[in-house]
Amino acid sequence: MIKSSEKDNKSNIYLSIVIPVYQNEHTLGDLYKEIQETVINRNSDRKIEVIFVDDGSTDNSLKTLYKLKQQFHNDRIKIITLTRNFGQVPAIHAGYELSEGEYIVNISADLQDPPELINEMIQFSSCDDFEVVICTRDSREDPLVTIFFSRLAYWMMKKLSFKEMPLGGFDYVLISKNVMNTILSNPEANPFFQGQILWTGFKTKFIPYQRRNRQIGESQYTFSRKLKYLIDGILGYSYTPIRLISILGLIFSFSGFLYAIIIIINWFLGDSPFQGWSPLMLIILLSSGFQMLMIGIIGEYIWRTLDQVRNRPPYIIHKIIE
Repeated sequence: MIKSSEKDNKSNIYLSIVIPVYQNEHTLGDLYKEIQETVINRNSDRKIEVIFVDDGSTDNSLKTLYKLKQQFHNDRIKIITLTRNFGQVPAIHAGYELSEGEYIVNISADLQDPPELINEMIQFSSCDDFEVVICTRDSREDPLVTIFFSRLAYWMMKKLSFKEMPLGGFDYVLISKNVMNTILSNPEANPFFQGQILWTGFKTKFIPYQRRNRQIGESQYTFSRKLKYLIDGILGYSYTPIRLISILGLIFSFSGFLYAIIIIINWFLGDSPFQGWSPLMLIILLSSGFQMLMIGIIGEYIWRTLDQVRNRPPYIIHKIIE
């Protein structure tokens, strides 16, 4: 039971820092200490809460979070546990739902994003009335192959979905409560976080920064997860794939019509334009491959529609420790 005085204190929370956690037991202590030193201590006149959302970790992340809460002996730390691993974006949304700050910022738990940037984000939001402040990865200390494919993916999204999408991508964002409520009031079965932020259209500030190299552990974003996220970003916010099917269909139909005319003309001339089975097999393989591609794209749209109408919760909260 929360006392009335405690409710009043919570209602005065200025900033909520949401941190999705998955297999991050070795970085959580250092991350919170860095937040304490660079953000909380420098904003002592503002009430700040830190919300850790454990997204079904199977290591000792949850135990580490309990120890952190005991070590600092305050109600600043809030721990949310989900019933299983739902993914980074649903975990962020769970933190959003239970946040009480006037502004909300989400940051990764892997120490790659510098917490001191939060001070600059607060400055832009409070003084210049930006409701969205995005830290864009201008450069990153990652392998060249990772950087190349990451920029390629975001370039595709920029061309097909959002022209405002930074080529370096982003997931380190500060938003106002108004923006948060807009996002949560439009739930998606296959959420694309960057798209949800940009789609709202609120006044936005971009801050370029260099992302740190990963010192501890390894990324939990496998190739299959990254591919699904790319597909979510394109199919969820662009009609281009389905329109491309129509255009290619017209091209194939027109090509078939021309091919038929060539055959008829050569038949009247007593000649055959193509000899043997090779041309026929080539046409069959090309048309079959194209049809399978069309079916696959249409199937993706249908599956996402089915996912959406099922209206299943994007995450299930198991426990809240305040």
